Amino acid sequence: MSSALVGAGAAPAGAASWSPKAPPMTTPWTNQVPVDKPLPEYPRPQLTRSDWANLNGIWDFAVTGRDAGQPSSWPEQIRVPFVAESALSGIQRRITENDKLWYKRAFSVPSDWNGRRTVLNFGASDWQTTVWVNGTRVGAHKGGYDSFSYDITPQLNGGTNTIVVSVYDPTQTGGQAVGKQRINEVQPHSGGGIFYTAASGIWQTVWLEPVAAAHITRLDMTPDLGNSTLRVKVQADSASGRTARVTVSSGGTVVGSATGTVGSTVSVPVPNTRLWSPDDPFLYDVRAELLDGSAVTDSVGSYTGMRSIAVAKVDNVLRPVLNGKFVFQTGTLDQGYWPDGIYTAPTDAALKSDLQAHKDLGFNMVRKHIKVEPQRWFYWADKLGLLVWQDMPAMDTGKSPDSAARTQWEAEFHAIIDQHRSSPSLVMWVDQNEGWGQYDQARIANEVKAYDPTRLVDNMSGVNCCGSVDGGNGDVVDHHIYVGPGNTAPTATRAAVLGEFGGLGYKVPGHEWFPGGGFSYEDQPSVSALNDRFVGLIDGIRVGQLPAGLSASVYTEITDVENEANGLLTYDRQVVKVDAARVRAANQALINASKNPAPPVTLPTGGYKSLRVTTPGYTDRYLRHQDSLAFTEVVDGSSGALLKNDATWKIVPGLANGNCYSFESRNYPGEYLRHRDFRVRREANDGSALYRADATWCAVAGSGGVRLTSANLPGSYLRHINAEVWLATPGGGHDWDNPATFTEDTTWAVEAPWAP
Repeated sequence: MSSALVGAGAAPAGAASWSPKAPPMTTPWTNQVPVDKPLPEYPRPQLTRSDWANLNGIWDFAVTGRDAGQPSSWPEQIRVPFVAESALSGIQRRITENDKLWYKRAFSVPSDWNGRRTVLNFGASDWQTTVWVNGTRVGAHKGGYDSFSYDITPQLNGGTNTIVVSVYDPTQTGGQAVGKQRINEVQPHSGGGIFYTAASGIWQTVWLEPVAAAHITRLDMTPDLGNSTLRVKVQADSASGRTARVTVSSGGTVVGSATGTVGSTVSVPVPNTRLWSPDDPFLYDVRAELLDGSAVTDSVGSYTGMRSIAVAKVDNVLRPVLNGKFVFQTGTLDQGYWPDGIYTAPTDAALKSDLQAHKDLGFNMVRKHIKVEPQRWFYWADKLGLLVWQDMPAMDTGKSPDSAARTQWEAEFHAIIDQHRSSPSLVMWVDQNEGWGQYDQARIANEVKAYDPTRLVDNMSGVNCCGSVDGGNGDVVDHHIYVGPGNTAPTATRAAVLGEFGGLGYKVPGHEWFPGGGFSYEDQPSVSALNDRFVGLIDGIRVGQLPAGLSASVYTEITDVENEANGLLTYDRQVVKVDAARVRAANQALINASKNPAPPVTLPTGGYKSLRVTTPGYTDRYLRHQDSLAFTEVVDGSSGALLKNDATWKIVPGLANGNCYSFESRNYPGEYLRHRDFRVRREANDGSALYRADATWCAVAGSGGVRLTSANLPGSYLRHINAEVWLATPGGGHDWDNPATFTEDTTWAVEAPWAP
């Protein structure tokens, strides 16, 4: 793929007078955006042609009422492809459901394009877009996240041509996919919560390209590792009965080639396959040619990564497997918002930088949260080596979509799948999130799986949250737990993932969107506290949740976003809040633990045992309950029957996770050892999910015994201190978190029961 393709087009005469507005925060790339031809890179890396013309830059602009016709005057200029709400557009004002946006610019077609068709392409425009060329309406499109194009050859006049575009975007007042967008004031303000400034109008690159009458429109590429082949379906227009030749090469050397009918699948041999993975994101070059007999009539460049994704039993636990092997997927929630460009990164380097930040911090996965990025974002994920969970942008919350909204949403989902189905980094489609605009969860998950059987499907991220309804199917069961990490257990049919957790907040003075207005799920008093708490969460997953069956986790979030202050980076990308080396080491340890798992720590279930203290000087003490609270006390052969009963526990499979354990009282059947307000106690099972989680303990190896970590607060341990028993956290601020003899105090020997 060439990354140096260039194009040209005439800008409006008023471009010289245009200037950007001042953004609320400046990113390192804000002032690197050219006035004309921003984002000059070729926008479609998996289907490239050498000839093209970039139409990004200064367009004439007007805003009318939603039902108005084309304006008679154009009082403003806008820098495309930045949305009208953004500073980089030069407009920077609130757009409502009563407005319609209008764009106009002139262009000429290069003379060496003569004899070919001219196609006008839009990367994305939010939401209802209508296009005219030289006064003739050439098409209309609904959808904010999928690309679209029109053959405008019949409308061209041979000289200077004019494009007019109208866009109507009702944001959350309509029924369409909106993700996190809400109609708010564009200047920083208090409130907003987890929803952000709207993004109306053209927000991805607009460009022209010349094509043959019969031309390739898409390559659907699926690696088949079992047969060492790349399966390719060449899609084309006006090419019925034509043949297509697909060639795969590496470093300029052809490794395989195959020919077949357009629209059918051809299998290209890829011998001695070099597999794509986050550790080795190797990409093969691909070229597809359209043939008329032996003559090549169209040719496109592309690339692929050879990898597989599936779910499989690993040590009797269902887990996602990449290239047949389990690797824990540790990633962040990535919202894709910018203080200067809102929905559009200021430059391609900026677009890459968020993904590079993931790599620098040791993550191997990213969840793109209810937004779909330009295709160049996927190129960087493919090239850098990050596993991508792609959310379908949600409709508005708290509404049941009508039939028209459902039809539109599903059609847009299909278009998004088609446009990104060949990206090797993309490993899972996330259909719905926390019940926002939810409907037909099971049907949609089955339908998405049938439409793209090469990837995993998550029917609902956050099935435990916010009134969401679990369709019960798909490849994963996905919980959201803040701060967490919490307890997500695999089932016989679905792997366990943590779709959101964390949200640790730290506000960096001078780098707040609305100073003093930021919020998080748990504020940290200092950078050192943030580092300790974050690393503690990752270590807790490694020690407790990974062995208990968790296969992936998504930390909220990679950057602050407007008034959300829980990013690992500030919203302006100027400050990395955390110690990158410590975070990278914690993530790497987690990934390594999944690749080379220690033998699981197992406890005998179904019988009675007693738990003995291992702290030197106290090894004659045992865990007991007294007046419903947990203590340690010396127990020996001369102890009374009540004490021996109180110090005896039946070990059973965990009430909230069968891969962990619960401890039932010997003399109070139906009452279990649980934590509540950090104090450990014996209480009756009330049947609630909270009780089951509080009463579930995961076993971790300890020197001379076993450590028991909380299922819903991984990284916190069952600890005795001053004869009392608490849920204690390393580095915590409570008296019972005292670091002295912490490891010894949290290690228990499982002994024969005092009361068989």
